[in-house]
Amino acid sequence: MQTMATIKKDMEFNRGLSSLIEVLKNIAVSQYRSLEHKFGGFDKFMQAIESYFEFIDYSAVRHPFLAPTNKNQVMVVVTSDSGLLGGLNMQVVSKALAEMGSNPGQLVVIGDRGKMYARESGLPFVAYPGINDEERLAQAFQLRDYLFRNALRGKFGLLKVVYPHPVSFTLQRVETVTFFPFLPEFWAAKQNADKARVMPEIIFESKVSDIVEYLIYLWMGQKLYDIFGLSRLSEFAARYVHLEDSLRRLKEMDGKLKLQYFRVRHEIIDQSMRELFSARLLYNS
Repeated sequence: MQTMATIKKDMEFNRGLSSLIEVLKNIAVSQYRSLEHKFGGFDKFMQAIESYFEFIDYSAVRHPFLAPTNKNQVMVVVTSDSGLLGGLNMQVVSKALAEMGSNPGQLVVIGDRGKMYARESGLPFVAYPGINDEERLAQAFQLRDYLFRNALRGKFGLLKVVYPHPVSFTLQRVETVTFFPFLPEFWAAKQNADKARVMPEIIFESKVSDIVEYLIYLWMGQKLYDIFGLSRLSEFAARYVHLEDSLRRLKEMDGKLKLQYFRVRHEIIDQSMRELFSARLLYNS
């Protein structure tokens, strides 16, 4: 049985650890709110890109980004460099491997945690550093250029990005976005007879396939930038949830230690009283 001194030392350690966890929780909340306020700055730019697609008839364009003949695929996996995420990184990698299914290809891994899991999978992968808030736009463009260049060279025809999406501050969901073949919802919803009728009336200075290619290039950069930001939000939120759960368990442990402390204390008091009573009986006899 532990002594009172040992139990008291454990209780003091738990109190110090609880204070540290509270500080880390507040930091995670502050980082989440700070990044959340920065979102939406490029919404008009994205809307402008998407509006150009209103004038283009998908069925009239021939481009490998739209109808790839190469069935090799690349899966981009967005993970973190840090821990305390409660298994979120593992969920992202597992989702990516499941998406690849019976058509294995290459992984492009963002973040050190993802590299660990990618090595275990045995699949070939290209690694990029974890997302840095100050360099997020440059990182998104660097990845965009790599993917775009290799897709044009015919190295792959299918491209998906798997990342953690913050549904709310306390809930994260792993989502998949299909980049190639390129047919996002905003474009698919506008493919109708009216567009096919209007398109011949528009004068395009460049080839329509070149215009589509450049628009996709711009769209990819902005989309990756947004995904990187959402992944960071998920990271902060998941860290908070994990810390909150750790704090709850620590409080449960501290409650058990208190009960153990008082039990040992009472046993010592009872033993002292019995010894005193026995000594007094001996003295009186």
